[in-house]
Amino acid sequence: AHRKQHKNACKQRAAELKDEQLYCQGLERPEGDFCPLCTLPIPFDMYDHSVLMACCFKMICNGCAMVAKKRGMFDCAFCR
Repeated sequence: AHRKQHKNACKQRAAELKDEQLYCQGLERPEGDFCPLCTLPIPFDMYDHSVLMACCFKMICNGCAMVAKKRGMFDCAFCR
């Protein structure tokens, strides 16, 4: 008896929860996909658009690496 009173509302809410679950999957990028210096996302293909620093294993975007070299910083811009 109770289910009949709100059967449509329950179906609608179940559909909303399923939509939320489906639409929330895969849209967020992992933390490692962002440059730790400028905090901008590194474009895909990440290995073509970033430099891996061996000292701290941070991926730094090519823009930040270029700016660091122009300023005379030839060591790690993140560790400095």
